[in-house]
Amino acid sequence: MDFESNYEIDGTANFIYTRNFTRVALQFPDELLKDATKVVRVIREKLRKIRESGGRGDDGRTAEVGLYVMADTTYGNCCVDEVGAAHVHADCVVHYGHTCLSPTSTIPAFFVFGKSPINVSNCATKICEFAFTNGKPILVLFGLEYTYAIEDIKKTLVVETSKSWSSKTDLNIVWADASCSLINPVKDCVNSDGNLRVTGKYTNETCNAEAGTTYAIGGLSWSLPVGHKLEDFLLFWIGADNAAFTNVVLRFNTCQIIRYDAAKNYIGTDLSQQRRILKRRYFLVEKAKDANMVGVLVGTLGVAGYLHMIHQMKELITKAGKKVYTLVMGRPNPAKLANFPECDVFVYVSCEQTTLLDSKEFLAPVITPFEAMLAFSSGSQWTGAYTMEFRDLIGSSFDSRSTVNEARFSFFQGGYVEELYDKENTNGSEEALALAVAAEKALQVREKSPRLLVKGTAKSGAEYLAARSYQGLDAHNDASQPGSFLIGRTGKASGYQDEKLVQESAKISSGR
Repeated sequence: MDFESNYEIDGTANFIYTRNFTRVALQFPDELLKDATKVVRVIREKLRKIRESGGRGDDGRTAEVGLYVMADTTYGNCCVDEVGAAHVHADCVVHYGHTCLSPTSTIPAFFVFGKSPINVSNCATKICEFAFTNGKPILVLFGLEYTYAIEDIKKTLVVETSKSWSSKTDLNIVWADASCSLINPVKDCVNSDGNLRVTGKYTNETCNAEAGTTYAIGGLSWSLPVGHKLEDFLLFWIGADNAAFTNVVLRFNTCQIIRYDAAKNYIGTDLSQQRRILKRRYFLVEKAKDANMVGVLVGTLGVAGYLHMIHQMKELITKAGKKVYTLVMGRPNPAKLANFPECDVFVYVSCEQTTLLDSKEFLAPVITPFEAMLAFSSGSQWTGAYTMEFRDLIGSSFDSRSTVNEARFSFFQGGYVEELYDKENTNGSEEALALAVAAEKALQVREKSPRLLVKGTAKSGAEYLAARSYQGLDAHNDASQPGSFLIGRTGKASGYQDEKLVQESAKISSGR
């Protein structure tokens, strides 16, 4: 495929020029970094030609545009790296490659999805076969890298239908639309009156929503025709088995889903791996219910609404009578999280395509905000519905507290656990007192029947540190006088001077 077409050089140059940007950050994933220098060179040449031609809307702008290549992003490659862009004081970001299309907070972004190769005729034939033989209406979803080919697939599908099928029945196919490749920043998701603006509203009836409801996931959006529910459709995914596809499978887990692999031209119907992921997430929710200390991991500093979700998680965890800590560490890995052994579970606030971490590698479970709401809300039950987009949870709550808190059964402790939820008080001092009372009741088991009832725990990081045998280096030394300095080695690591002297003396002794 043509290089300039694949990287949308013309569209990128026009975007930069028409908006009069002078400092532009170009964000590349690792697999496309090899083309970064060529992309910069071609964009510079295209901008020079536009300025010389004095195109429409030219107002005498002759300033040279600074192009800065960004790699090794702070968090996921699919999100706009606003932190990296701020380091060079960029006016905008041009994002290349796979993206989640999460809205930005402070800086506009232009997305270049790329154009992965696809056999348009073969794909249209597969859709046509399922449309006539499956007996269900079809909803076509796709990876954003195939956005450029969707119109060609639609046209080819019409031709294939007229040639290969004698039936004159119209195909019942709904096509998702890709979002605009340009995103302007969303300022804090707050209304003019200072209250939180709810960007999404999660519901347990996701697949039973009324007709006309607009759905959106991973940069795609669509509306159902009148008289249909989402669970009535066969979901036909065009693309690879990646994070975007996993998001679709988990979100619409009650729907029949098939995947067309454009790289290998085959249909995949085995979703057992994704189904196992859903079972494991339920296991982690049950395990998180027994947690005493919870760490909230900041997985993004740019996605709009992330601060509100962090505050919402902290409030939820505190009301559940648990201790909460906020941790910022870039991309989490087992080595980083191992530095916080006091945390029994971590809540990862990130975009919908990076929030799902394989917790098998970590010492403690890493759950999503949705799973945290299930685990730490009194009376909540999982109906099977699932979402990984935290913006759909802003302002939502599963909490159905009653005046009497009933003990719950813990599968891991093998008994009932009495959890003391913090009651809602209008007085701030009363809230602090309620949390202090919960903290006093630390892991008390009734001696007569230890398996019957276990009290909830609310320890702190300070208590955990005090109980550890090793608490770090001891800075206190009884010696009043400092010790004498020692002279270290000199020379290169390949051969220090003292080593050379030993070798020379060995040669002299052997020569004798």
